[in-house]
Amino acid sequence: MTYNCLIVDDNEIERDAIEMHLKRIPSLNIIAACRNGIEAAQILTTAAVDIVYSDIDMPELSGLDLLKSLKKQPLFIFITSFSEYAAESFNLDALDFIVKPATFERILKATNKAIEYIELRKLVDKLPVENLNDDNKDEDDFFFFRETKGITKLKYSDVIYIESMGDFSKLFTHSDRHVILVSLKNLEKQLPSKIFKRVHKQYIININHIVTLTNHEVHLANNFLVPISASNRQELLEKSIDKKILSRFLK
Repeated sequence: MTYNCLIVDDNEIERDAIEMHLKRIPSLNIIAACRNGIEAAQILTTAAVDIVYSDIDMPELSGLDLLKSLKKQPLFIFITSFSEYAAESFNLDALDFIVKPATFERILKATNKAIEYIELRKLVDKLPVENLNDDNKDEDDFFFFRETKGITKLKYSDVIYIESMGDFSKLFTHSDRHVILVSLKNLEKQLPSKIFKRVHKQYIININHIVTLTNHEVHLANNFLVPISASNRQELLEKSIDKKILSRFLK
């Protein structure tokens, strides 16, 4: 299977570097390497593009504005020097966000995620989307969800973390990974809030599986590692961790 992609970057050196990386991925077909957002917008109105690898800070039409302008949106992977754009890009449902300089390994990881999402999206028309069964969710220790192979039962305690895949989510356990046809936003509303906490635009964790918390990452059981935003870290500390920290002095 081949996936059409588009490169958008006003910096020629950066544009060529991204193109060099993408040419190493056999499943990608590069439609064009655009010098700005306006040029990309013109191509996107006529060509069938699956994935757009776009800079954000560009003259006349930024990468974010390019995404906003499209009625039919392909998957966007933003590649930029400015990490402060991350929150806004995820609010626009960008699939991934890469801070320059973009390595081949990082681009390959984002590409594999995009391809997985595209293939999952093809199944949506064939499978009814069903939310978690949240009846008595505070009393039971398990839930049911629909995935591509059928309806699966899973214990809350078995879930280590969940990663957003746009309209879908990936649930990771000690020994398996499940794709659930429910967005991370909807999962957050249905999962028990005492156990599951949002730590990033793309991640929810089970706090019972926290091993170590650093300024920017959460180390989880089974050697899993996920990023954590500053605001989510503060909330996690205040609501879940501080009251469990052993005190040096007893009151």
